[in-house]
Amino acid sequence: MDSVITITDAAADRIRAIMDSRGTSCHGVRLGTSTKGCNGLSYTVNYVDEIDPTDERIEDKGVTLYVDAMSLIYLIGSEMDYKQEKFQSGFIFTNPNATGSCGCGESFSV
Repeated sequence: MDSVITITDAAADRIRAIMDSRGTSCHGVRLGTSTKGCNGLSYTVNYVDEIDPTDERIEDKGVTLYVDAMSLIYLIGSEMDYKQEKFQSGFIFTNPNATGSCGCGESFSV
């Protein structure tokens, strides 16, 4: 079976950097969704201090990601990238399940 989500080298590098700079260790990062924004759903990225056994665990490019069970259906087949530009930087998701997104890129619909 293919991974639920894939990450680019840039995303893996950024995840390692933010985990290294945190100051306390963690198991990885948790990807999920929350209800917000003008299109209904927004991506979330958080440290994993405690492993939830219902999360999907993904190891790719030397980092460990956890996808929360409630968000799994929305994220299957997605790619996580990291872009750093002159005026903004952040994680970018390419999601084949999204049927729409807002102009600012903060939320999506399925």
